[in-house]
Amino acid sequence: MTARAETHEFQAETQQLLQLVVHSIYSNKDVFLRELISNAADALDKLRLASFANKDLQVDTSDLHVEIAIDPEQRTLTVRDNGIGMSRAEVVDLIGTIAKSGTAELLAKVRDSQDSAAELIGQFGVGFYSSFMVADRVGLTTRRAGEDEATRWESDGSGTYTVETVPDAAQGTSVTLWLKPEEADDNLFDYTSEHKIRELVRRYSDFITWPIRMEVERADDEGETRRETDTLNSMKALWARPRDEISDEEYAEFYQHISRDRREPLEVVAVQAEGTFEYKALLFIPSHAPGDLFAEDHRQGVQLYVKRVFVMDECEALVPPYLRFIKGVVDAQDLSLNISREILQQDRQINLMRRRLTKKVLSTVKTMMSENPERYATVWREFGAVLKEGILSDPDNRDTIVEIASFASTRDPEKPTTLREYVERMGEGQRDIYYMTGASRSVIESSPHIEAFRAKGYEVLLLTDPVDEVWVDVVPEFDGTPLRSIAKGELDLDADGDEDAEPEQRHEEFAELLSWMSDLLADQVKEVRLSSRLTTSPACLVSGAHEMTPTMEKLYRAMGQELPSTKRVLELNPGHPLVEGLRKARGDRGEAAELAETVELLHGTALLAEGGDLTDPARFTRLLADHLAREL
Repeated sequence: MTARAETHEFQAETQQLLQLVVHSIYSNKDVFLRELISNAADALDKLRLASFANKDLQVDTSDLHVEIAIDPEQRTLTVRDNGIGMSRAEVVDLIGTIAKSGTAELLAKVRDSQDSAAELIGQFGVGFYSSFMVADRVGLTTRRAGEDEATRWESDGSGTYTVETVPDAAQGTSVTLWLKPEEADDNLFDYTSEHKIRELVRRYSDFITWPIRMEVERADDEGETRRETDTLNSMKALWARPRDEISDEEYAEFYQHISRDRREPLEVVAVQAEGTFEYKALLFIPSHAPGDLFAEDHRQGVQLYVKRVFVMDECEALVPPYLRFIKGVVDAQDLSLNISREILQQDRQINLMRRRLTKKVLSTVKTMMSENPERYATVWREFGAVLKEGILSDPDNRDTIVEIASFASTRDPEKPTTLREYVERMGEGQRDIYYMTGASRSVIESSPHIEAFRAKGYEVLLLTDPVDEVWVDVVPEFDGTPLRSIAKGELDLDADGDEDAEPEQRHEEFAELLSWMSDLLADQVKEVRLSSRLTTSPACLVSGAHEMTPTMEKLYRAMGQELPSTKRVLELNPGHPLVEGLRKARGDRGEAAELAETVELLHGTALLAEGGDLTDPARFTRLLADHLAREL
């Protein structure tokens, strides 16, 4: 040790900070290599800028790179760079910064991980000290560009560290870790393994601007071992390049690299924000929905990078849940993370990015509607049910989502329709957009509720996704045209085909029957009335205008939520022979038991026709068999 060697003792609070870094802050010990490479890349960036700013600075910038060296026998790992380096004063000052920052206030911030400590991220500081998670001893040798003397720093992280001046050292910084023994139970892996180093570089530092090299052993054709230098990172940060310089093949390869999807993406969405807060994003709309898209444990979100350094996978904060199928990368120049880079702070920057990315994806889908209908059809077929969740959860973009939504309808079984197309086709006199929700297209099309609309030639939207039961209640209209369920409330449709019959006369004829049936079915329905929506079926059940549909009630019960039973309205088709015959039989036979049973059967068939469940299937079956037997 030279005369200028110094031994320093960590202050008590600094030691506490070290212990937090080693034992508490990072949930994954592997990130130590990310921090060291990030520091090295920063040093290379600074050297390049310094060489531009100071033409007198005698430095070689022709081969700036990061080098990793492993020694399995000595159990050491070294990360070197030929970047800007540090002077002795800078090393002491940075160590002092950690010491000065080791206050109770900082410790409180680190412990609760709530307040931003972004100023420590990416500096030779907390990230550097993550090395002690995997090393018993850490040494650093550094020489600042343009200076002759180098500085060596070393510590075992316990109580002291040494700083000394050394005469001979390459420009840049070299950090050597004397690794702890491998211990799988403590998530300490073999960091002298070429395979492990490759894995970590690919995961965390693949898009770093500078090459990350490592000398490896290879066997030649004769079986002899030779050593060669290999570059571990791809450096292909496509989001940093102009779009017109990137081929479709490159985009497809990049998408497959980050998504693990062997198919090509359907669409590329590039975003670039400049100004006080800069970031770039490269997002992809997949061509197929994954099988677990609606599973609770579905992995969602895009990858987050800060200055090309990987921070987080599946970053849910950057895209809303209804865009969980989007894959891609967001790279920010500066971002408020907690001290370990592992948790985003919910701040204005995050919210700005989320809003911008969401609007960009939705506008891309909207553009596809007009410029590439086939691709748009694929998007909606694969992800429409998810996108419609945004109608409920994202009021700011609700109108846009409704605008780009497509729905099956009675007009064309093969071609969905948008609401705008529906409105443009509406005939004279039609005031509403008609729809019906149900379990499937076939169930809705066979429902009695749709008969009069089919007879009148009115188009009906067929909404079969579970989310359809909910969003229709928050979208009362589209561009001034009301949306109306054909299975709710009263409808003013003259569907009985008897235009000469006055409604008042018809109601007078059936008034006694309706009153009697209402009394008989008082426990099941709240009212029995004549219908204008039926043409061929004798009866149907109708919900109130603001009541849940039976399908919605089933969804809630499937989620374990008990709901009070809701009585619905039984509507009768006055032109059906069964209803007319029941009216006449009631006048002739009064309180005959078989007529009451017929009413019970009529209600049951209406319930079955909409896919409902009978309260007492055995009784219904027995009554039906008895009536059939009497007929025969």
